[in-house]
This record gives sequence, structure tokens and C-alpha cells, in this order.
Amino acid sequence: MPRLCKPSVRVPEYVITAEETLEFAERVHAGKPQLPLALRLIRNTGVLKRHIVQPIEKTLEHPGLTERNRIYEAESKKRTPQVVEEALANAEVNARDIDAIIYVSCTGFLMPSLTAWLINKMGFRSDTRQIPISQLGCAAGGAAINRAHDFCVAHPGSNVLIVSCELCSLCYQPDMDDIGSLLSDGLFGDAVAAAVVRGTGGTGIELERNSSYLIPHTEDWISYSVRDTGFHFQLDRRVPGTMEPLAPVLRDFAAGHQWDASNLDFYIVHAGGPRILNDLAKFLDVDRKVFRHSWSTLTEYGNIASAVVLDAALRLFEEDTPMPDATGLIAGFGPGITAEMALGRWNSDAAAG
Repeated sequence: MPRLCKPSVRVPEYVITAEETLEFAERVHAGKPQLPLALRLIRNTGVLKRHIVQPIEKTLEHPGLTERNRIYEAESKKRTPQVVEEALANAEVNARDIDAIIYVSCTGFLMPSLTAWLINKMGFRSDTRQIPISQLGCAAGGAAINRAHDFCVAHPGSNVLIVSCELCSLCYQPDMDDIGSLLSDGLFGDAVAAAVVRGTGGTGIELERNSSYLIPHTEDWISYSVRDTGFHFQLDRRVPGTMEPLAPVLRDFAAGHQWDASNLDFYIVHAGGPRILNDLAKFLDVDRKVFRHSWSTLTEYGNIASAVVLDAALRLFEEDTPMPDATGLIAGFGPGITAEMALGRWNSDAAAG
């Protein structure tokens, strides 16, 4: 079965702490009626620090969509090769072994996709399939794992590289003062991540089953308004409550595989915010500590969009090695409202032997 190997994750060198976030929010949005509520919500995110691709002073400026997209292209090309090389090494494959590249990002736009640049720059074969995904937001990390799984099943023996480049700070809109925008200003961070799904062999999470689910009539709850100034993130106040309807979906998904979603060995879940994780623990009837990898990502990096599930997975790999055949759930949530779900178990060539 296809196997998700150890990811590689890198965050930029510029750091903004929770205290600095609150200070600049009070300064930039002084006098706005929604500010007191936004400050309280930011304090409750649990985010201690985030990493961004520019110093905070430049992040607070808005040079326009053209310049921001230029920065996105320059920074993505600067930061992805090292992460890709490490992911390939983690999976014990090289560029010529890769049959498809899935590139996920919702924070900038390139055409051709960065996949074309990576193929030319890093020695991937010219017949490598390109699968860019740009409109699933935070759910795209889970979607990328699932589409890699599907590709390997459809093309036995294939290997798929997943690359996530999320530079959320380039979407900051200093003139927006609605609660959703102000909260996002204190929640999202930047990161680049990559991982290989091997069709055969390797060590990692053997992917057994995947599924998608869209909560009906919620497509306007998380969205972008695309304007002259770029992407304006829009967040409905009902989003934090989405785990109540999604938890039964996760339960049914696991039950269809004869697994109990409340009794698995590991959980790799998108860290959209503290209520998402707390509610999911409540409605799945599990201890919130089972989401420790997601909590760590949220605390140390903030919400890094599609890269969250790869970072949480990396933390699983770096913890004590799971027992062979340990069972787990991977879940990403994003616009739609969409859930991308996968079930897998820990395995390796050594364990199989």
C-alpha cells in the first residue's frame, strides 16, 4: 500500500510573538469598535509565536497585489528546494523516482505552477505529472495526501511528492477591521513543507482508506474576496462550531474500515484553532492530548494552512517510533466546509520483514 514518509518542514527566520501581535493590532487598528473582541480572541488562540517571510514592519505595509505576488514567487522559489531535498532523502528516493508532484498553496498565484519550476530546477523527469491545488485552503494538506494515495493506487509502484508553500503573511490586509480579518492577523503563520508518498517500501504511515466530505451550504463560511489589493480572507463566526457535524462523519468513515475513531493510536489533525481541537476531542470522546502534535504546531507556528498536517505528521515521526501496525487518522479541514480524511497504520520495511 502507499506509504506517507517522514515530511520536511521549514519556517522563515522572522518571528513575531503573541505579545508583538497584540501590540501591532492595538496600534494599527486603534479605535476600531471590533478591536477589544479581536484582542480577546487572539489571546485565546494559544499561538505563542509565528514565523513570517518578511520583517514585521514590511509585513504591515501593503505594496499592492503585484508586489506581493512577486514576493510570493521569489520566496517560494527560495525556500522550497531545501525542503524538497530533505523530503526526498527522508523517503530514500531521488528526483528521478518521482512520478507526480502535488503542489498546494492558497497564499499566492503562479502560472505555470511552481511544479514546472521544480521539475526544471531540481532534476525531476520531464514526464512527471503536475497536480497543483490552489483553492482548498487549509484542507489542501489532507487533500494532497489523499490524491497522492489515489495516484499510487491507480499507478502501482509510483512515488508522489507533496509540496506545501503557505506564505499567509502576504495576505495581511491592514485596512480590514472585521472580526474574521483581525483574528486571522493573529492566527496564521508561514511555512514550507514537503513529503513523499511511496507506492512501495519506506517507513511511515501506510495509507489504507481516504474520503472527502463537504458540509452542505457552508461554502461562504471560509472564503477569499479577491480585490485589487489581493486576497481578503473571510471567516464566518460559525466556523469554530463545525466539529460537531464533522465528528460523526469521521466516526462513520472509520467505522466503514472497521476502526473506532475514538480508539486509535495517533491523530494528525489540522490545527485551525483551539476550539476546533477542543471540540473534536469532545465530540470524538477522546482526551485532547491525543492531538498533541497539532497543538504543538498551533502553539509554535500558528495556523500554517495546508502545511499543518505535514508538520503534525513530522512531529509524530520525531516522537518515539509508533508500534508496528499502530492505527491513525489524518484529517484536514478548510473552505467548503470541506473535510479530507485518511486512515493508515504505521509500517516499515524492517517491521514487515
